[in-house]
Amino acid sequence: MTWKPNTSAGSSWLVLLLSAVLEAVWATALGASNGFTEPVAVTIFALALILSMTGLGYAMRGIPISTAYAVWTGIGAALTVTYAMLTGEEAVSAVRLALLAGIVGSVIGLKLVKPPAPRDPVRRETR
Repeated sequence: MTWKPNTSAGSSWLVLLLSAVLEAVWATALGASNGFTEPVAVTIFALALILSMTGLGYAMRGIPISTAYAVWTGIGAALTVTYAMLTGEEAVSAVRLALLAGIVGSVIGLKLVKPPAPRDPVRRETR
């Protein structure tokens, strides 16, 4: 029997979203660290990375790993690109905005679609 902690779905999703924001923070700080030569950026990177991974691990207690990881990476990537576009580090274009909308739409879809019921590994189909 596997122990599963009492984690509500709502708290798992909230922690996952916060962890995804922290993923964007550490990714941006990593870029600003100039090859780990900027102490402030390296410190922000390390703290955000630890908190983001801790939150992702907590969220996976109540959300399937496939969904949690896809949402975490999708939101983190979308926020990282959005921040880069807002600061002028990345070009803004209609195609980029449409692709970002696709990422966000996919993340929302993963939240809304219920995962299929687990298959019984003992029961085998016969033909």
